[in-house]
Amino acid sequence: MRVAGLATGLLAVLYLVVVGVFDLVVVHRLVSQADTRLTDRLQDVAHHPREAPAPATLPVAGGLPDRGDTDVDAAPVFLWRVSSTGKVVSADFGAPALGGSAWSHSGARTTATLGSSPFRLQAVAFEGGWLVAGVSLADEQHVRDLLLAGEAVAGPLVLVVMFFGSFLIGAKASAPVEQARRRQLEFTADASHELRTPLSVIEAEVDLALARPRPGEEYRQALERVGREGERLRRIVEDLLWLARFDSTPPPPAGEPVDVGTVAETSAERFRPVASAQGLAMAVEHRGEEAPWVLAPADWVDRLVGVLVDNACRYTPEGGSVRVVVGAGAGRVSLAVEDSGPGIAPEDRARLFDRFHRMSQDPEGTGLGLAIADSVVRSTGGRWEVGDALLGGARFEVLWHRARPSVVEVRGGGEPGPHPGEEHEGEGDPRRDARHEHPLAKPGAGNL
Repeated sequence: MRVAGLATGLLAVLYLVVVGVFDLVVVHRLVSQADTRLTDRLQDVAHHPREAPAPATLPVAGGLPDRGDTDVDAAPVFLWRVSSTGKVVSADFGAPALGGSAWSHSGARTTATLGSSPFRLQAVAFEGGWLVAGVSLADEQHVRDLLLAGEAVAGPLVLVVMFFGSFLIGAKASAPVEQARRRQLEFTADASHELRTPLSVIEAEVDLALARPRPGEEYRQALERVGREGERLRRIVEDLLWLARFDSTPPPPAGEPVDVGTVAETSAERFRPVASAQGLAMAVEHRGEEAPWVLAPADWVDRLVGVLVDNACRYTPEGGSVRVVVGAGAGRVSLAVEDSGPGIAPEDRARLFDRFHRMSQDPEGTGLGLAIADSVVRSTGGRWEVGDALLGGARFEVLWHRARPSVVEVRGGGEPGPHPGEEHEGEGDPRRDARHEHPLAKPGAGNL
């Protein structure tokens, strides 16, 4: 509202300046036309003295026609003959009384009120006296009054429309900013809470361990608990740093060609020991006749697959199934990870990719995994489809535009892109180094 009020105030000042200048120009133009008619009439009389009002008892009936008036709708130009003593000796028929102080003896044009109307007057020397010409400015005053009335009505309407228009536009434009500000505040509060929890546990364990002498086994257990909390703290900090680098550095204009099927196979192999320990059946399926090539940094895709597979393993009960499906066709490449776990309720899907939002109270999770995955998907031009899996649990699917074969041949030489675990020397992307020590490189790292 403050912005709308300021914009309206500025518009009001601009409106007053514009209409003021416009009114001055219009009035000056109308008065200039009246002055031109006065000058023409006086020059006419100077060349045709017989057209001047004859000295007689005022008023003179049957005054001569106004040869200076070419517009029948215009106000007539009246003539007065004034003696050298300043006494009016004759005038055109219908002319109002002329006061001696109303006109200037120097010949300058003046404006005065004669009767009840404003007149524009000009005088010239004539036959030992003065000849004064005058024209009514009533029409000009009427035009000026109409302008002022119209501007007085239009001005408030324009300002009201401007205020509400600015308010609505400003509210709509600032809504994403306000939402981002609120999310930033929530993110800061959640990050503080997540970091404070392991720090508090570490501090409490150390205080308890040092409170009194203990057997060596109890010290060992305390150190193990401190180590677990330190590991969790490290994962949170690394995820936060990865997201911070990702947010602050613009994505590259185009990544290298990556075979999503190869990345999926590699990631699945990395998590097979975790699946076996939990009694889970893990499978990777390839569908479609075309090769699943996409243009994206290979380590980003590897990170995405790792997040999805890790979440599927974490939330699938013992004896369940996890399936990774890679498909390519109709110019699209799809990557889907589905499980036989409890699934995701529709009301929880709106905040699924919010940072630090967790679907359960799993102490191993950080609530940043899917936020990282969402950043990767958005930056690589993909889109999400989250729903229910045929296995009975959740299904996370990402769709990309398939890279053209010519692009793959030029950039990748027809071979798969760099292995997800290989170094990328000289890439110039500060986010690439985050993968080497990220917890997803270890099977079973928490995400949701």
